[in-house]
Amino acid sequence: MNETSLIPDEVIINKIYLIRGQKIMIDRDLAELYGVETGMLKRAVRRNSMRFPEDFMFEMKEEEFQNWRSQVVTSNSDKMGLRHPPFCFTEQGVTMLSCILNSPRAIEVNIRIIRIFTQMREMIMTNKDILLKLEQLEKKIIQHDDEIRQIFMVLKGLLQTPAKPRNPIGFKINP
Repeated sequence: MNETSLIPDEVIINKIYLIRGQKIMIDRDLAELYGVETGMLKRAVRRNSMRFPEDFMFEMKEEEFQNWRSQVVTSNSDKMGLRHPPFCFTEQGVTMLSCILNSPRAIEVNIRIIRIFTQMREMIMTNKDILLKLEQLEKKIIQHDDEIRQIFMVLKGLLQTPAKPRNPIGFKINP
């Protein structure tokens, strides 16, 4: 058994963040998983910048970086190496990254990451269908609630005794 298979899926999942509405992984986490230094990973990306369009990789803006840092990073040891906004890699960027690093470990880690991204996408699609069905059911229930409420209002109106006695209905026979 090699060392990358010892990394639990949860560790990789916990390194996937949502930035700009995209699921991304940051350079420091990927460097750790690939077993390289963050600086080396960034240099390799800069040397191959043509392979990383905006939808593959982007650098966090300073405001995003401060917001992300305040939400995610809590201990001082985690803040090490986070003086500058990190590179953020989308699923396609992670795949491209393994191509330029081209080490057996990078390839193996990349395969695991892509499988996790795929599982997450499948879970989202499954949950999306369930949420859509729940929404449709909720609309039906609300509609039925309104109809039932109307029926009860009519029934209450029929059961209430009138305030003054009504004249009898029918023919009167004079004696």
